[in-house]
Amino acid sequence: MWDAFGRFCQTRWLEFYYLFEGDEWTIFLLGAGLVPSLAFWCFNGVLMVADVTGKPAFITRYRIQLGKNDPVDTKRLRQAIYVALFNQFFISLPMLVPMFSVMKWWGNTFSKELPTFRWFLVELSIFTLIEEILFYYTHRLVHLPLLYKRIHKKHHEWTAPIGVVSIYAHPVEHMLSNTLPVLTGPMIMGSHIVSITAWFSLALITTSISHCGYHLPFLPSPEFHDFHHLKFNQCYGVLGVLDYLHGTDTVFRKTKAYERHRVLLSFTPLSESIPEAPKRAE
Repeated sequence: MWDAFGRFCQTRWLEFYYLFEGDEWTIFLLGAGLVPSLAFWCFNGVLMVADVTGKPAFITRYRIQLGKNDPVDTKRLRQAIYVALFNQFFISLPMLVPMFSVMKWWGNTFSKELPTFRWFLVELSIFTLIEEILFYYTHRLVHLPLLYKRIHKKHHEWTAPIGVVSIYAHPVEHMLSNTLPVLTGPMIMGSHIVSITAWFSLALITTSISHCGYHLPFLPSPEFHDFHHLKFNQCYGVLGVLDYLHGTDTVFRKTKAYERHRVLLSFTPLSESIPEAPKRAE
């Protein structure tokens, strides 16, 4: 099965490569820029419909912070969209220029032969590890009081985040914490453009899930990062490994949110099956 799938992908890649006559910059711009951006906005477009209208119920019933963004403030949403678009066009896109030079130096990025699926999985593991390390420590950096006030506070205006807020940030933060950790892995590995496209798209969708405010069935749990937006000084990383090692998840581990921090394998919202403890009467 995998051999057949590999041959299918190889054929489609060669068709795409010759369609653009091997123009490496065009192929890179489409693969590293356009396709991941389309994945981001298509995914968040569905979420924003739910945020604004409160429908469909099969999304909104999985809301994490009950009563928040129900519906979302459309003025704040427009501002978030404008900032996200600015960051994509004026921060992320220009950062692809030096990345293109690095990938050209490696000489493997535009090979007519695709990497094997097994090798892509190895790369994906390395990319994820590098992102965890770089994001955790740059995120801790922008939480220092001076940098928080001047830079990171913008992102934390949303204590109950939504998907598009994943790239709603000060330009410096977007470059340092959002974009650089994702770009670094492929630059170190000299990855193929198809691997880069898949990784960038996956990274953007994953961070959107982490910020979306809904704990949806069969998707990664957003409880960890949602708790960070709620409490500010917990859960700085992506995977949680460095938070565990540095003790920056100790409060989180004592909460109901931690009990809910797993992939939901049923259609019953975890807010119903693992509800918050009732508040004590004053």
